[in-house]
Amino acid sequence: MGALIVIFDLGHVVVDWQPIRLYRQLFDDEAEAEAFVRDVCNMDWHVHHDRGVSMADNARPLIAQYPQYGSQIRAWRTRWLDMFEGYVPGMPPLMARLEEARVPLYGLSNLPAEIADETFDAFPMIKLLRDVVVSGAEKTIKPERRIYEIALARMGNPDPGEVLFTDDRERNCEAAEQLGIKAHHFQGADGLETRLRAEGLL
Repeated sequence: MGALIVIFDLGHVVVDWQPIRLYRQLFDDEAEAEAFVRDVCNMDWHVHHDRGVSMADNARPLIAQYPQYGSQIRAWRTRWLDMFEGYVPGMPPLMARLEEARVPLYGLSNLPAEIADETFDAFPMIKLLRDVVVSGAEKTIKPERRIYEIALARMGNPDPGEVLFTDDRERNCEAAEQLGIKAHHFQGADGLETRLRAEGLL
């Protein structure tokens, strides 16, 4: 049986999010910008936002540790949208075709709750999604089982085998499959389109 519903990850699937973009604007030296996102404002630090810790609360101890970078650390919140560069190529028309075919579309994202609305407003294609489960609001992140259970409940508890989830992280796809959800490891719009056709959705 083919899938009937599609769930999208957002970052690196629908929208092109790269923190280094912001820090290339804030540092004159490329090596310093790269070191900053590797050693200071890195993903080990950012994941606390995804879990529901406020950006202000999460910034405070980091600024205490790196006082010379106070303004750059605060910029993670104040200039959040400067980390984006539009949509992932090919995704807007693909999502529009699914919407035209009346396929129910949803989102499931590791995303800080406090910046979710401004992110959605900046990228109108996200509004095609009937609902988006935001990790920061739920206090649980992919690949934890609970967030997939929340997503299924928010969709009205469909048969997991009727749901196709796509994410750029393979471990998140594997976690979905453990609940019986179909998964596609996203590596570009063309590959996703092929999978959608195989599922009978296009």
